[in-house]
Amino acid sequence: MAKKEFEYIDAIEPYEVFQSEPCPKDSDNCRSHTQICRQNKPQMVYDYMDDAPELVGECPYVEVQFKNTRKGYYLNSEGLDLHKGDIVAVEGNPGHDIGEVTLTGYLVHLQMKKSNFHFDSPDAQKKVFRHARENDMQRYYEAKAREHETMLRSRQIAEGLGLEMKIGDVEFQGDGQKAIFYYIADGRVDFRQLIKDLAAAFKIRIEMKQIGARQEAGRIGGIGPCGHELCCAKWQTRFQSVGTAAARFQDLSLNPQKLAGQCAKLKCCLNYEVDCYMEAANEIPAKDIVLYTVGGEWHLFKVDTLARKCTYSSGRDGGFNLVTISAQRAFDVYHQNKRGEKPERLDIDEGTTTTSPEFTDGVGDEALNRFDKSKKKKKRANKNRNNDSKPQDNQGNAPTGNGANDGDGGPDDERMPKPRGRN
Repeated sequence: MAKKEFEYIDAIEPYEVFQSEPCPKDSDNCRSHTQICRQNKPQMVYDYMDDAPELVGECPYVEVQFKNTRKGYYLNSEGLDLHKGDIVAVEGNPGHDIGEVTLTGYLVHLQMKKSNFHFDSPDAQKKVFRHARENDMQRYYEAKAREHETMLRSRQIAEGLGLEMKIGDVEFQGDGQKAIFYYIADGRVDFRQLIKDLAAAFKIRIEMKQIGARQEAGRIGGIGPCGHELCCAKWQTRFQSVGTAAARFQDLSLNPQKLAGQCAKLKCCLNYEVDCYMEAANEIPAKDIVLYTVGGEWHLFKVDTLARKCTYSSGRDGGFNLVTISAQRAFDVYHQNKRGEKPERLDIDEGTTTTSPEFTDGVGDEALNRFDKSKKKKKRANKNRNNDSKPQDNQGNAPTGNGANDGDGGPDDERMPKPRGRN
């Protein structure tokens, strides 16, 4: 029976799951048979207090996550033994919903404060009913199977009414009595007639929820240009405004195609390093500071913020005679100018020398053309080796031929006539 119920849970979402070892119900460390262990669930908070079981009862609430990025906090009034990964049935409006427990213990209270959760609101009284049963999961999958078809049909209905809106996603409640329609619209939309038509078409309770482009990208998911999963789909829950000033501080090209993410808005990661650049910019001279030397005046041309390097030009309107110095050297020259002194050169930094790295190939210091030697050198080496092996006379000269009078000598050799006739 337990194996069959786990098969239902294995299909709850297309992520890799691992089945825990079965344990008896009376065991001390027993967990529900509906538990699954999954670390790559979107926006799952890392529980660094998981090894402190004494803190589990510090907060009566548990965090439950539903489809994609939707989360909720529910009161464990029944005192159920809940752990991360348990599939539970929670109170809905109306009926019940099915979700996965993603956080328990004291960290739930911190997450509720971070998300500005109102403890006196009606949502704070919603409870956890029970661990999900087999019939609960069966109804859950029947409702989820209707989501894609419902979304396509709802788009046709909205288009027929002439509404300027886009229905990006549909999420059914676990018991199938209610559906949330997530839509995107630039302005205010009167969807009263749309709700009536949707309720008549699908025979369910309708809830419309407007989301932004970033929330839509988080619900759909995807891979960013960095090769990782989108931050809005993986861990980011609160979106801050992103402006072009963050790109200017980081000296990035103001190209909309490169700065925009999959949501067609500026990338949220532009805010990640802007504070570091702003802090480093305080250690670099301002652009309107002019440095004076004996040879003339120098204007700031470009800056490498993180390396604390400044490139100065001898001309005001372009890059002429560019000289790169450290920010500390620029401040030293500036203070000398305030005292009425002018250094002879701008690029002299006392006590420091900079050397450019030399190019080395993949096999070390050897050249890549070390095997491309000339064949003439090889033949010449063999010829020298043969000459060294010949016998030499007392003067160190090698004989030429088998004898001194063989006629093969040089041009100065005296030729002996051959005898003719009989002796």
